Amino acid sequence: MAERSCMTTLCYIENEEAYLMLHRVSKKHDINKDKWIGVGGHFEEGESPEECLIREVREETGLTLTNYRFRGLVTFSPDTAPTEYMCLYTADGYEGEIGPCDEGVLEWVKKEDVLKLNIWEGDKIFFRLMNEGRGFFSLKLEYAGDCLVRAVLDGEELKIQKSKEEAG
Repeated sequence: MAERSCMTTLCYIENEEAYLMLHRVSKKHDINKDKWIGVGGHFEEGESPEECLIREVREETGLTLTNYRFRGLVTFSPDTAPTEYMCLYTADGYEGEIGPCDEGVLEWVKKEDVLKLNIWEGDKIFFRLMNEGRGFFSLKLEYAGDCLVRAVLDGEELKIQKSKEEAG
């Protein structure tokens, strides 16, 4: 079996002020278990980011993307798994019908409600950047378990808000 690529795509499909979100509930040993994320996955040998994006979106949703935008590169560095380099996209053009997904449950979620979901803490940073219409960015996110311990945006350290429990 070929080793999995450390390069992935992650796409947030937009429609009428909502994102298509994937509630990852299907796989037992999944770093994203019970989290809400976009759709995407690991590059196959020889694929470009766009080829991976289009294939993964079709496999996970049944949709064929017709308009998408490369928003940023996210370096996802958990303490429990190898570092993953995610090519982050948004898409607002697609054809087809949403079908079943073997990764979890697909649901349209209003953009204003996304931050209320069980998402990775660092995802809140890139949602803010995307909502502000920021140009291409590089974001490094380091985690200890589910806790975001360091975030670096375009080479600049970001201040991380501590939860009430962590602050003591």
